[in-house]
Amino acid sequence: MKFARLFVPLLLCVNLGQAQSRPNDLAAILARPLETPEVVTFQLRQYLYRRLPKLPPPTSAEQWKTESERLRRHLLDDVVFHGWPREWVDASPKFEDLGVIETGQGYRMRKLRYEIVPGFQSTAILYEPEHLQGKVPAVLNLNGHELELGKAVEYKQKRCINLARRGLLALSPEWLACGELNLPENRHQFGGHLDLTGANVAGLFYLAMRRGLDYLDRHPNADRSRLAVTGLSGGGWQTIVLSALDPRVYISIPVAGYSALISKLEHSDDRGDNEQVPADFLEGLDYPHLTAMRAPRPTLLIHNAEDDCCFRAPLVKPYTYDAVRSFFRLFGKEDVFAWHENTDPSTHNYQLDNRVQAYRFLSKHFGLPPIEQEIPVESDVKSIAELTVGLPKDNLTILGLARKFGAGVHHDSTTSDSDARSRLRQLVRYQPAAVEHAWALANTKNRGVETLSWQFLFDNQLSATAVWVRATGAAERSPVTFVLQDDGKKAAAPKVSDRVNRGEQAVALDLVFHGDAAPAPRELESYPLMLSTIGERALGVEAAQLIAVAQWMRQRSPGSTIRLESVGKRYQVAALIAAALEPGLFAELVVQDGMRSLKYLLDAPVRFQDAPDLFCLDLYKQFDVNRLALLAGETRVVQHYLVGAISQ
Repeated sequence: MKFARLFVPLLLCVNLGQAQSRPNDLAAILARPLETPEVVTFQLRQYLYRRLPKLPPPTSAEQWKTESERLRRHLLDDVVFHGWPREWVDASPKFEDLGVIETGQGYRMRKLRYEIVPGFQSTAILYEPEHLQGKVPAVLNLNGHELELGKAVEYKQKRCINLARRGLLALSPEWLACGELNLPENRHQFGGHLDLTGANVAGLFYLAMRRGLDYLDRHPNADRSRLAVTGLSGGGWQTIVLSALDPRVYISIPVAGYSALISKLEHSDDRGDNEQVPADFLEGLDYPHLTAMRAPRPTLLIHNAEDDCCFRAPLVKPYTYDAVRSFFRLFGKEDVFAWHENTDPSTHNYQLDNRVQAYRFLSKHFGLPPIEQEIPVESDVKSIAELTVGLPKDNLTILGLARKFGAGVHHDSTTSDSDARSRLRQLVRYQPAAVEHAWALANTKNRGVETLSWQFLFDNQLSATAVWVRATGAAERSPVTFVLQDDGKKAAAPKVSDRVNRGEQAVALDLVFHGDAAPAPRELESYPLMLSTIGERALGVEAAQLIAVAQWMRQRSPGSTIRLESVGKRYQVAALIAAALEPGLFAELVVQDGMRSLKYLLDAPVRFQDAPDLFCLDLYKQFDVNRLALLAGETRVVQHYLVGAISQ
C-alpha cells in the first residue's frame, strides 16, 4: 500500500512533465501562415464591392438638380465640416498682398499669403495681365503632390503665365505638404490624427482649396460668372470635389485626379491619401455622383492613357465619363461634358497636349477668342526661391492642428454606461458578426500538447485565423485565453505556452488587418480608409470578429471562462471596445504594452500607416482608454504600460 501511495503521485508528475509546452515548439506552429495576403485582399475587395454606392438612373433635370443640392448639403454639413468650428468655416478670406514681381512680358505676379484656419497659413502666386481692366475670367490652379517644387513646378507656371498673357486671372496656391508647406508634420497621413480628435480631415483640405476660390470670387476684376478650377493628380481630386460642391465654379478641368470607388478596388494605385478617401465621404454616393453634380456646367475630364501613377484613362472612363453623360443630356448640355485621353507623353502629366486641351476648353466656354496653341514661356519659369512668399515660424501644421484640437478634448464622465455604449456602437459603426464556419486547417498532437489551426469565416465573408492549444489531459471546461499580439499570432508563443502550462486552453488569434489576416503591407492602410469612407470602421469590424469568435468558443467549450490578453496598442483598443460592447463576455482583459491614453497617438506621434485602424473619426474626442475600460462592466481589466499598471 505504501508503494501504491507513492506510485500515483509519481505517475502524475510524469504526466505533468510530458504536458509542459515550450515556447520554441509552439513558435513553429504559430508561425505557419493560415491565410495569404492575397486571400485577405480578395475578401476585403468583395466586401467593399457588395457595398458600392450605385449611380441612380437620371429621371429629369429638375429631379437631378434637387438631388444634387441634397448631396451637396449633406457632404458639406454632415461630412466635410464634421467637427470644424462654424466660425472657421464661415470666415471671410484673409489674404495679405506681399508685393508684385513685374516681368515686362505682358503679365505680372503677385505674392500672397492667406489663412486656411486660425494659426495655419499658406501662400499663393496670382498671375494677372499686365494691363488689367474690367471684368475677366479667373482660374484657380490647384497643386498635386509636388512635394519639393510645390507651386514652382514648371508645368503649372507655364499654364498660369499663358492664362495671364491671354487676359485671365490665374491663382496658384500652395498645397499642404508641398513647396513652402513641405514639412514632415504636414504629411497627409496626419489627417488621421485630425479624425481622431473629431475633425474630419476633408474639412482642412476643402477649406485650403476653397480659400483660393473665395479670393477670386471677391477680386474686383474677376468675372464671378466665369470662374474655373483645374489641377493635376491631387489637384485633380481637389478640382472635382470643389467644383462639384461649390456652385460658383463654372468650368471644371480635373486632370488625372480621381476615379470611382470600383476603380480603387481594381487598382491599388488609385486609392490616394487620407483626404482623398475621407471618413463617410462615399457613404451612399461615389465620385461618379460628384461628376454628375457638375451638370449642366462645362466639365472636361483629362486622363492619361498609360499613366504611371494612377487613374489610367481606359480604366476609369466607363465609370466617371460614360456613366455620367446621360446626366448632362437631361439638361440638353451633353456637348459641355468632354473627355480627353492623353497619349503624349501618356504618363502622369499636365504637359503641353493636356494644357492645350484645357486652353481650348476654357476659351470656348468663357467666350474668348479660340486658343489653339501655347505661348512659349520656358525662359519665364522661376525658381523656388523666386516664388517663395514666406510663412510665420510658428505656423501650424496638420499634426500641430490635430494636437491643438486634442488639447481641447474634455471627456464627459457623467454619461450613463448604457448611453456611452450606444454612442461607442455608433462611433465604431459596430455591426455584429457570427462565425459561419470554422475551417480546421491543421493539427498536432504530441509531447502532451494538442493544437488545432482554424480559419474563421464570418457571415459577412471576412475572416480571421487562429491556433488553439491545450495540454492533452486538460479539463474540457478549462478557462480559455485569447492571445492577441499586434505583431501577429507568430509572436504569441510565450504567452500561449504560459496559459497552457497553467492547465488552460489558449487561442492565438489574428483578426482582420493583423498577422495572417492582414492584406499585403503596402495595402494595409488603404483598406481601413476605404471602409471608413463608405461609412464603416476597421475598429468596429475587428471588435465584431473578436466578439463572434468568443461567442463561438463559448458554444464549443460551454462552462469555460474566457479571458483576453492583448499585446500592443492596436489590439489594446480593439479588445477594450469588444469588452465594452459586450460586458460580461470576457472574465478578464490583460493588456501589455498599452497606451495610458489615446492622446499618445498624437504625442508620439504614431504614424497612421503603422496603426490605421486606430485613427477612427471622433474616437479620442468622445472616449479614452480609461472610459473604455470602465464600460467593460464586470470584466476585470488590467492594463500594463511602460511604468506600473492600472486595474479595475
